[in-house]
Amino acid sequence: MCKFFGVSRSGYYAYTHNLNRPNPNQPIIDQIARQQKRCKNTYGYRRMHLWLDKNGCYRNPKTILRIMKTNGLLSEIRRRRQWKQLGQQIHRYENLLNRDFHTERPNSKWVTDISYIHTEQGVLYLSMIRDLYDNSIV
Repeated sequence: MCKFFGVSRSGYYAYTHNLNRPNPNQPIIDQIARQQKRCKNTYGYRRMHLWLDKNGCYRNPKTILRIMKTNGLLSEIRRRRQWKQLGQQIHRYENLLNRDFHTERPNSKWVTDISYIHTEQGVLYLSMIRDLYDNSIV
């Protein structure tokens, strides 16, 4: 049967001998899983290694990486948002101020800026219009 599956006899018996043996890393796996659940999968293996060291469980960082990788406990990596190229649809306005931010009378030059505020409900947009004469918000 070993010849049919291409496995050596010693390899087969070593495998069957270790089937009933408990995983020696199970307590660490449980600790890592609890901490990842607590911190919403934000800890990578380096940060998890520091946390485990602080809690009295000393292991090599690469061991922690291997354990986290084999048990699916690695942190979730946030990807940068990819912006779509709109091509011809973008209309670019010409620069009327040309970095001349001084003015002699009110309401002759206004500038605006948009800020993005990230909250649990989503993204909020804050847009203010400012008069360059006295820096007041319009």
